[in-house]
Amino acid sequence: MSTDLRAPAPVRVLRPVPGAADPAVVDGPAVDGPAAVDGPAVDGPAADVARFSDRGARIAAVAIALVWHTAVGLPAVLGAWSELAAPAVVAAGWLTAGLVGGYAAHRLLHGALPPALPLATVLLAVDAAVFAAAGERQLFAAANWAWTGLAWFLVVVLWGRPIRWMILLLVGHALIALATLVGDGATAPADLTRFTMYVYGTSSLPVAVFTGAAVIATLARDRAGTAAATLAVRAEQDAAERAWADRRSRLALVGGAAEQVLAELADGRADPADPFVQRRCVLAATRLRRLIAEADDVPDPLLHELRAAADLAERNGLPIELIAVGTPPPLPVEVRRRLADPLAAALADATGWARLTVVAGPDEVAVSLVAPDVTGPRAAGPGATSGPSIGTAGDDEQVEHLHERDGEIRWTQTRWRRP
Repeated sequence: MSTDLRAPAPVRVLRPVPGAADPAVVDGPAVDGPAAVDGPAVDGPAADVARFSDRGARIAAVAIALVWHTAVGLPAVLGAWSELAAPAVVAAGWLTAGLVGGYAAHRLLHGALPPALPLATVLLAVDAAVFAAAGERQLFAAANWAWTGLAWFLVVVLWGRPIRWMILLLVGHALIALATLVGDGATAPADLTRFTMYVYGTSSLPVAVFTGAAVIATLARDRAGTAAATLAVRAEQDAAERAWADRRSRLALVGGAAEQVLAELADGRADPADPFVQRRCVLAATRLRRLIAEADDVPDPLLHELRAAADLAERNGLPIELIAVGTPPPLPVEVRRRLADPLAAALADATGWARLTVVAGPDEVAVSLVAPDVTGPRAAGPGATSGPSIGTAGDDEQVEHLHERDGEIRWTQTRWRRP
């Protein structure tokens, strides 16, 4: 603890300079380091809801494609084996499509999109081979599994891509079927009508699932985003109302003390020349000034509030030196009050000179005031204490208050440590 009784220079602030070994002295107002500015949130509840909805649709699409391929396509191929024009080609196509669909399903269920272009090319090649190998008698039969199964595999392979890709590949699938009909000579009106019905019936439901999944995920994300924004606005309103009520109650408390002193002065019950009355006036003014500074939007609220108290003391003729080392972490209002109020009370009692020091780190903040000791009635006024005392600020922050005298110097310190 310093015992230098020389009157120090006016207010100055000490802060670390990047790349320097020692702190640098900066005259004038305190300059904090760069404020941490959070960028726009890339993720959030709305995105989580959209992912959850999309994952459910992915599972449904994969289940439909694989179950249809194994439970409908495979028994039909085996049942009509002898009637197929090239059963080995149909079976090889079925196996190839199953491998492509399984790989795409694995990618989808693990949160990645499959490579659409190469897999879709393989499926179209399989489609053409199966139509050619099915034969005229099985062209519209269940053994020609490409009619119904291929569209579901296209849904899985093209997941997350624009709907026009799906439409384009289904058109290609229809053209392959039409070319097979023409090649087999099945161009009668009944055959063409049947072809049209097959194209519509086997494409409409996969397209609806493909489009509906994207629409539902988008709506879920939008609704979740709206709900999150609404809750955020309500939370801000609640916080603002609580802060307003807290400031009103504190203003009533601080203003009541000031009104009481002014009323006593007006009624003649208090003597303006009395040092104790003077101290009460200074203390009330300091608390009002700190309460006003508490609402300012500044990078370092604690230092701003302490500087407000120091400025008031300096305007009352007290030479004061303010030294700040480090940048305090974000602190709740209640913790800042418990750090600053004892120092503001001590400043109201200080005479001659004062030195106010703020030493801050990520997990600890210490605020100290050194001033000449005061004896007599001023020392016995409200707020004068002796010996250490510890108070708790909130449920998980602790503020320690120490007060010492050695006959010449009075030292007051408040200290906060992260739990």
